[in-house]
Amino acid sequence: MADINSRISTIVGDNDVVLFMKGTPLFPQCGFSNLAVNILDHCGVAYESVDVLQDMEVRQGIKAYSDWPTIPQLYVKGEFVGGSDIMKEMFEAGELQTMLAENGVAKAS
Repeated sequence: MADINSRISTIVGDNDVVLFMKGTPLFPQCGFSNLAVNILDHCGVAYESVDVLQDMEVRQGIKAYSDWPTIPQLYVKGEFVGGSDIMKEMFEAGELQTMLAENGVAKAS
């Protein structure tokens, strides 16, 4: 488990915004991942995505890493934000956009 935690820590640490999801941004494989992608795309920020369906070790490891039982999971500047439900609430309240701006997250090119 230490090895997978190290891999996940590297991914989270090396990217300003990371979305662990089912599928890819172009082809989300569940409605919750699709919602998360739509929110990030609407915010216009650059982000890295990790398809947990391609790696069962990451799929299980990310749940232990964050102590959060569901996927997708969003990380901003190394900090766990939440899943699609929390992203939706924060986006609707303007909090997600503020968080991204305050953390200096790059706009998508």
